[in-house]
Amino acid sequence: MTTVRWRLFADLAEVAGERETAVTVADDATVEDALDALLDNHDGLRTRVFDDGVLADHVNLLRNGADTSLSEEVSDGDELALFPPVSGGCVPTPNPDRTERR
Repeated sequence: MTTVRWRLFADLAEVAGERETAVTVADDATVEDALDALLDNHDGLRTRVFDDGVLADHVNLLRNGADTSLSEEVSDGDELALFPPVSGGCVPTPNPDRTERR
């Protein structure tokens, strides 16, 4: 058996009630199998992660810190991460009229 650790972020962690959890899957399991195991334990996540049975475009899925696909095989000790889109502002450009001392 293979054990992988899930890390959940933002509202996904809130829905699951935890930020990290481990799941056990078969030795030849894929990311999709590990995701199914996660959702079996946290059914409330299912509607946040899937749109009509397909992984939602707005959900980011990583394996060991890199983008992954559902068909990629997992290995014992892998870290999988699931998070919604993250947005932010831009880096402000200093305005000399506002930052210059007079």
